[in-house]
Amino acid sequence: MAKKICVVGAGRWGKNHIRTLDSLGDLAGVVEPDKERREAVKSQYPYVEVFASLDQALAAGFDGYTVATPAETHVVVAEKIIKNKNHLLVEKPLALSAADAARLEKLAGDYGVNLMVGHVLLFHPAIRMIKKLISDGKIGRLQYIYSNRLNLGTVRTEENILWSFAPHDISIFQYFLDELPEEVTTRGGAFLQPGVHDTTMTVLRYPGNLVAHIFVSWLHPFKEHRLVVIGSKGMLSFEDSGDKELLFYEKGIDWVKGEPIKRDGATEKIPYGNEMPLTEELKYFVSTLDGKPPEISNARNGVEVLKILEMATASLVGAEKKVVEGQDYAKNHAGVFVHPSSYVDDNVTIGEGTKIWHFSHVQSGARIGEKCSIGQNVNIGNNVTIGSYCKIQNNVSVYEGVELEDYVFCGPSMVFTNVRDPRCKYPQRGSKHYQKTLIKYGASIGANATIVCGNTVGRHAFIAAGAVVTKDVPDYALMAGVPARQIGWVCECGERLPDKIVKGTECPRCGLKYILPDGKLACAA
Repeated sequence: MAKKICVVGAGRWGKNHIRTLDSLGDLAGVVEPDKERREAVKSQYPYVEVFASLDQALAAGFDGYTVATPAETHVVVAEKIIKNKNHLLVEKPLALSAADAARLEKLAGDYGVNLMVGHVLLFHPAIRMIKKLISDGKIGRLQYIYSNRLNLGTVRTEENILWSFAPHDISIFQYFLDELPEEVTTRGGAFLQPGVHDTTMTVLRYPGNLVAHIFVSWLHPFKEHRLVVIGSKGMLSFEDSGDKELLFYEKGIDWVKGEPIKRDGATEKIPYGNEMPLTEELKYFVSTLDGKPPEISNARNGVEVLKILEMATASLVGAEKKVVEGQDYAKNHAGVFVHPSSYVDDNVTIGEGTKIWHFSHVQSGARIGEKCSIGQNVNIGNNVTIGSYCKIQNNVSVYEGVELEDYVFCGPSMVFTNVRDPRCKYPQRGSKHYQKTLIKYGASIGANATIVCGNTVGRHAFIAAGAVVTKDVPDYALMAGVPARQIGWVCECGERLPDKIVKGTECPRCGLKYILPDGKLACAA
């Protein structure tokens, strides 16, 4: 039975979605606010519902949506579709920042929705074949990957070459390696427009002494899209702009009796399919409409690509070492107080009314809400999200992978972790190894308590001083001990409730009433 897919956006790339889905028999709707484009779609596809707004399409109801609107609209459009509980595919980039992309990933998980990203080259038959050859051990242990994506034009004014061309190659590298780089270094030049780089070279260093590079330019005398993968047993080369051959070279260097000896074996032409990447991508998306989570080009892949792009951009402009004096940040952001002894990295958002006190550090990608209080000697890690009205007392580190919702209290010297089995000899850097910790709305964590990563602390829960939380904590639970165990219930205001909860049990301090259906405390007000 054909699935009902609605395409949001009938512009340059949206037309490709429309045409391909129609050929698959899965096109049922199109959203396009431009009247002229809308009429063109109606004329060419008279059997398809056409809408002027997304709200109209959501009300009509479809099995899934693809989003091919301008990148700056992706977050708003995707949020609406996710909250309508529909599966969706969003063209790259998923968002304009890794933090916004991560928020979409979480939202999709909360609503039980599959979210894919349009990294179409992951469905190219040659790329799929290279992935298989790597997995099968054809070239041995991976050592080095490089990609050149060069052309003369089309020059963009709204984005540089790094953001225009490199996402293709980054998504391919992530598909092959499934691991974030430990270090990203980018250098380039801006020749046509001030501040808009026309050519960049990016070097990525991965765990295990694996190195990759990406060279992109729209100021090049000829077109070249070349991918080379080097392994200990052989090498692969794919030229996507010429004869499109995928070749295996039985070449390399062997160590014989302590001497490096050149191995110059045969060259083998590797056959691969002729499927169209966009067709395969959309067929794959349709196959996930039954709710099975996508393994290829999923939201996690979209977030990782943006994280690497942000690392590359930071290096390109020298921001990897750039730290903004706290007082300078405050001067440029009305309503925010940052003590002069504190530091705020680039690419940070801090809400109005928030105060950051002595000797604290907010790292790149962090998002802090309104009217928070960040105490002395606090470290807010990369890409951490903190809600509004939170209070973080002295000597607390909120590491990457930890999220605080609104009105969370963190007592002095309490501890978050983000890796369960840390080893100095075997470092586990990067979000792939981090286990997420969520502290929900209104929860309080006492002084010197420890929250072991990978767990969720429920709404209005109360963690006693010195407790060690090793499992999920229910809403309103009072936890104490090592390991922490529930010893009672607390009201939203923090008052301990009577041990016996009956229907309408009232808080002696604030008067809120509670019930205990199915063993889970809930406010009856």
